[in-house]
Amino acid sequence: MIGVLKLVGVTRRYGNVVALDGLDLTVPDDTYLSLLGASGSGKTTLLRLIAGYEEPNEGQVLLNGDRLDGVPPHRRDIGFVFQNFALFPHLSVAENVAFGLRYRETGRIESEAEIRERTQSALDLVGLADFGHRGVGEISGGQRQRVALARTLVTEPRVVLLDEPLGALDANLRARMCDELRAIRERLKVSFLHVTGSETEALTLGDTVAVLADGKIAQVDGARTLFTQPSNPAAAHHLNAWNILPGVVEGGGLRTAVGLLPINEPVADRTPAQLGVRFDRIDVCDPAEVPEAHDHFEAVYLTGEFNGPTTLSFFRTPDGSLIQVLDHLSDPRLPALKEGRTYALHFPPEAAVLFKGAA
Repeated sequence: MIGVLKLVGVTRRYGNVVALDGLDLTVPDDTYLSLLGASGSGKTTLLRLIAGYEEPNEGQVLLNGDRLDGVPPHRRDIGFVFQNFALFPHLSVAENVAFGLRYRETGRIESEAEIRERTQSALDLVGLADFGHRGVGEISGGQRQRVALARTLVTEPRVVLLDEPLGALDANLRARMCDELRAIRERLKVSFLHVTGSETEALTLGDTVAVLADGKIAQVDGARTLFTQPSNPAAAHHLNAWNILPGVVEGGGLRTAVGLLPINEPVADRTPAQLGVRFDRIDVCDPAEVPEAHDHFEAVYLTGEFNGPTTLSFFRTPDGSLIQVLDHLSDPRLPALKEGRTYALHFPPEAAVLFKGAA
């Protein structure tokens, strides 16, 4: 697949702190790529390097094969939707959207009729056809987000960067904006690179999802593949859906602090590894009711979190590890749990993913 945007060996340091460490990433043409990372992982730094607000210490940023590093931001043909919207408060909605057309250094539009036409088309695209005359202080947060998007799209960039654009919106509005962002991108056929700390947002929006950890890309995959088959513990951790248990292979299982756990592949004894088990693949029962010869470990139930369609239960193992178990209320499988009571937790070997290597 030919990538419209590529980062090759990109490193960015701030003194002794390495924010990005030899990072490689390809954003294909006509795609929605979500970049998932924890707070402080370097997500915004990555966007600023692509946009030209910062430069890498090492490596290259390329767009359709042309070097971007060293090129001023306004000459990169990259659109940037900022987390705080960055709208001009003294201008109307339409004036904010038209700003880039009227004042950019290259490709400036001189015809007021063309500016009005393109501005209105951009407002139509984001569902704000009748809001052009309003001040940005007279509209909601969700509408300001759309204005920021329209202001970026009106200049027809080749790539659009979105820096946690939904973070300031309430949950219902975030869900609606997810649908709208995908629909807008599909109509325009340009690439979106959307950074977020929300695994739900990343998996919902991205045709492809990249996980940023320790200054590198831990995994790039389709959303379903990433969620069900993370290739390493760093990717699994960022999905907030996997328990990770370290240990050493012994006799066809993994010897961990909670006991010998089943694995689903032949691995040589004494191999250090980590076992990933998804929250929704663990079953819970009374220790006296564990099926004969069924691998399990014991843990004390701490508390549960009711989230509407699901309940997330928290358990503490004797070694202090925290184990999370997800139950879907539409198809419940857990018994009634009592705080402070010890339960047996078990899962089939095929439900786990083995990551070779020490923690």
